[in-house]
Amino acid sequence: MPRPIMYLEAPILHFSLEGLLPKDHWLALNCELGTLVLLSTKNDTAHPLLLTERQFTANELFLILPLLQSFPTYCPYEILLASFASGDTTDLGIERAREQLHEALKAGLWDQQMRPVRNTLSRARSKIRAFGLEINPILEVGYVLMPASSLRRPQG
Repeated sequence: MPRPIMYLEAPILHFSLEGLLPKDHWLALNCELGTLVLLSTKNDTAHPLLLTERQFTANELFLILPLLQSFPTYCPYEILLASFASGDTTDLGIERAREQLHEALKAGLWDQQMRPVRNTLSRARSKIRAFGLEINPILEVGYVLMPASSLRRPQG
């Protein structure tokens, strides 16, 4: 049985990602449909223009959302693991994930613990590049959203 995508107040969340996206662009994440769209009001159009749209799996969304919410800073491993494992990014859920990671590190099982997260992030990376974004690791800390190379930036 699939787990619910997100338990959020709003089914569509908006992210301007100031400094990462052009001033007149923003992302809209539809948590119910699993779609992320890049919108623009460039050229003073009466309605926003849809520039890019991608569908994400539930597991990918559980990682994309905390990355978007953490911007402009990085998203720590424990938040990603808490979100991925149970969708629980409350303080208690994050603390549980932090303890799991600490125990995995002590037992030499860090890679095994994080492998499902890394694999899912790898699949999400190819989709997020369409928005001119990269998901980059920060060694021993977490992941951060960064601009993709200028050759792949969305046109708008």
